[in-house]
Amino acid sequence: MSERLRTPVAIAGGGPVGLMLALFLDHHGIPSTVFGTGRPRRDEPRGATHDARTMEHYRRLGLSGPIRRLGLPGGHPTDIAYFTRYNTPEMSRLPQPTLTQRLRQVAAAPRTDQLPEPVHRADQTSVEDFLAEHARTRPNISLCGGRQITGLDQDAEQVRVRAGHPGHPDEEWVASYAVVSDEGPDFVQQELGIHYEGRPAGPPGRPDTAPRGTAAHLRLPTFHHEVLAGRPAGSYWAMNADLLANLVALNGKDEFLLLTSSVDPDTADATRLTDLVRRAAGTDLPVEVLGHSSWSPGASLVAERFVKGRVLLAGDAAHPSTPDGGFALNTGVDDAANLAWKLAAVLQGWGGPDLLATYGSERRPIALRNTAAARELHHAVAGIERPAALDADTPEGVEARDRVGGLLRCHGERTDSIGVQLGVRYDGSPIIAPDADAETPGDPWGLYLPTSVPGGRTPHLWLDDWHGQGSSLFDRFTPGYTLLRLGPEPPSGKPLLAAAQAHGMPLQILDVEDRPARDLYERDLVLIRPDQHVAWRGNQLPTDPGDLVARVTGAGRPTTGRRI
Repeated sequence: MSERLRTPVAIAGGGPVGLMLALFLDHHGIPSTVFGTGRPRRDEPRGATHDARTMEHYRRLGLSGPIRRLGLPGGHPTDIAYFTRYNTPEMSRLPQPTLTQRLRQVAAAPRTDQLPEPVHRADQTSVEDFLAEHARTRPNISLCGGRQITGLDQDAEQVRVRAGHPGHPDEEWVASYAVVSDEGPDFVQQELGIHYEGRPAGPPGRPDTAPRGTAAHLRLPTFHHEVLAGRPAGSYWAMNADLLANLVALNGKDEFLLLTSSVDPDTADATRLTDLVRRAAGTDLPVEVLGHSSWSPGASLVAERFVKGRVLLAGDAAHPSTPDGGFALNTGVDDAANLAWKLAAVLQGWGGPDLLATYGSERRPIALRNTAAARELHHAVAGIERPAALDADTPEGVEARDRVGGLLRCHGERTDSIGVQLGVRYDGSPIIAPDADAETPGDPWGLYLPTSVPGGRTPHLWLDDWHGQGSSLFDRFTPGYTLLRLGPEPPSGKPLLAAAQAHGMPLQILDVEDRPARDLYERDLVLIRPDQHVAWRGNQLPTDPGDLVARVTGAGRPTTGRRI
């Protein structure tokens, strides 16, 4: 078989998750081949929220700056505005900072501020296009545009991948590992025999009653200056007894993402979508439908396992769910961050035999948590009553709008889920060394408390007052492990460095001497994983640092009884 048809990692899916996995693998020096890139941009409208953790992942790759230049202009409000119809006064509004205001807040924040990269709104397809273009510049990434993976077979040594191309015979590739990221449950069940748990679309106990949703990419050239009855926003909800629709501003001018359950995707066409938008707007505005697709309101499915032999699941293949809260994309990018370094470790020879299994045991609970949160957000807004009087010019209508507007504003506040974004923890993982003296932190939606208790995201710290590139502690991490020595007189890290070198584990020692760092981390020594989660902490190294190295690289025996 030709050498060009071999790849260390084959990735099925050229969406943002597959591309981010390839870019993270490149970051760790591992070549990969991505199948399924180059799809028509307008055929599949998707979300626009890149949360704080995803933006930190972009920053690790040097991409957060260019990505912030995509999407809404810096001065465009990102508020959530609620209407009965768009040409009527607002029922309610949830103010949100503009991009410029967010970046000013970052520049003026205290050194221990935990949002070096706040949430950003940008059309997912625009970001996907940017990631694909950037991936083409990377020496370790091959993009197979137009080729889709049509079949997978594996044995103990390799994965045989069949890739189809319209008008051409299937190609056969050989990979050490394959990752399925964008394919749906049907492909996963057929090729891997993996089934899904969770809830289909629909209210609890009545899944068959749920309408399917339609997403559409629209051009509305007059919406902002002729239709809108209030200030610009980032998201515009129209809600009345007749319909429910959400228009998400994509470029601050004329492009929008429409999400609605008031048009069945099986019958959706330009005529029906135009009619819906005009009814939501309360006027016959011009509408150009650039593309549309279906989505499943309220669905929250999670694969029974994320690892099967040498094939692994990520993104939509692992946890297809409702887009509410923006959790789907962001959970997938976090999958890629967790998986990439583990694949690199195994392929480079320093990852132990149990390391890849921890991808499933760590990420599956997070997928269950995030899909449940998305489903809860969906049913919260879907359950708000829309009485007939809601858009009536009567005292009953005024009372109904006040009441519904308050409920919608409360719902919008819940979507500001910084705890979901930054609070991911891998407590109980066999490659995390727990701190027996520390209490496991809670997991609230709307609150994130930085802690160096092993298992959680590494607390952020600015190292100077500039707050630019290179100023963040995160900017000083290398692709491997980092041992932080904190405070004025921390113990030596050389015994751990020697043990890591003997094992082949990449490790740097980073000294941060000032008091704010020691106070934030509460220990003299903290070991940071390649995905910026805390692996261990203490005031002295273990008696045998080699045991710690074996544990965090998966060379030790895993905890039994955990589903992966």
